[in-house]
Amino acid sequence: MPSLLRRLVDLGRSDDDLAAGELREAASAHGCTPIAADTDRQVVTVAGTLTAVTLRPRATVPALVAELYDGSATVQLVWLGRRSIHGIEPGAYLKATGLLCRPSGTATIFNPSYELLPHHG
Repeated sequence: MPSLLRRLVDLGRSDDDLAAGELREAASAHGCTPIAADTDRQVVTVAGTLTAVTLRPRATVPALVAELYDGSATVQLVWLGRRSIHGIEPGAYLKATGLLCRPSGTATIFNPSYELLPHHG
């Protein structure tokens, strides 16, 4: 889309819509599929920004949980047995691959492989 036409189209969109569109474009550029389009029990590769990272302490196995937003939806990335991972923090931009499942409707990937990427913007 020519830049002038694109700017005219963008005038009618909110800042949140623009940011989501940029995230979707960046994920697509990395060869990833939109989280919203991914189906249950499918190996997927997604890319986006981590919006939250929390530790779920448990007596037996802790879990580091990160929420990744790609502009279309959010997926939980869960690393079982980990308390922290260098670079996994809110605001980080990464690409993750793993088996997507939707227990109780929440898109989740357990123990994904990942690659930290330069920020898209």
